[in-house]
Amino acid sequence: MPSDFVADLSHNALLGVTGDDAAAFLHAQFTNDVAALEPGEAQWNGWCSAKGRLIATFLLARGAAGFFIMLPAEIAAPIARRLSMFVLRSKVKIADLTSQYARTGIAGKGAAALVQRHWGVLPAPLRVAEKDGALAVALDAERFVAWVPAAALSAFRALFSADWQSAGADEWEWRAIRAGMPTIVAATQEAFVPQMANFELVGGVSFKKGCYPGQEIVARTQYRGILKKRMALVHLDGAERPLPGQSVYSSAFGEQSAGTLVNAAPSPQGGYDALVVAQVEGLARRDLRWNSPDGPAMEILQHPPLANAS
Repeated sequence: MPSDFVADLSHNALLGVTGDDAAAFLHAQFTNDVAALEPGEAQWNGWCSAKGRLIATFLLARGAAGFFIMLPAEIAAPIARRLSMFVLRSKVKIADLTSQYARTGIAGKGAAALVQRHWGVLPAPLRVAEKDGALAVALDAERFVAWVPAAALSAFRALFSADWQSAGADEWEWRAIRAGMPTIVAATQEAFVPQMANFELVGGVSFKKGCYPGQEIVARTQYRGILKKRMALVHLDGAERPLPGQSVYSSAFGEQSAGTLVNAAPSPQGGYDALVVAQVEGLARRDLRWNSPDGPAMEILQHPPLANAS
């Protein structure tokens, strides 16, 4: 894994939401407190079905001209269409900005200095710097997302000297996995309530805001302690790539699936690191296996305190 790298994030799409009612509209749909989001701020957010199951997780940022949503390209168009169904008479416009902005990840020890040099400021985590229509969103001290329009792309690309290495989706997603950030893709839509995927632990859910689709179920799960599954960071040896949506097994459940693989990416040390949502009992036994009851063993690297998930 290169120490400083610039990653092509074209596997993600970018949606824009504008209009006088945009903040109120998004606040009524998403799991986080969009109404509290000021221009220049960002947050992790999600959208649930009426049954409280995640159909998308994404980075939401508020720029000077409106809201930006970055999410996997494979689900972007259906999400945009479904979201548009709820606009009705609201003064809201939802647009696909994917062709207008290059999506880039900047990571490593030198990332902060580069962002500060180009944008003139260093945004704190989940804050936004904006210059000449280009936005930089800080995820943490060493990871930044840049959305750069075509007119500013040449100057942006000139920032990266030969010391910077180019990377793709795998290198970027591995860091997101290690940070415990679940990404819902087509294979895992409606598979988890937010807490199963630890989404409240990364700040993706507000329990103080008003109603949104599935809110009653999400709140009941939180306050009645009925959560039976939690997400864990695991490692698998071998060359075969695990895929989102594949089943996870535990001896406590025999032939019955004990969970679902969320995301996976190659580990710099070999094999794959992955996020899995699994039965709490299976996590406690630490005997998870991938894809079949006698499949490759999963080494559990990290999970939330299980007493809080029972």
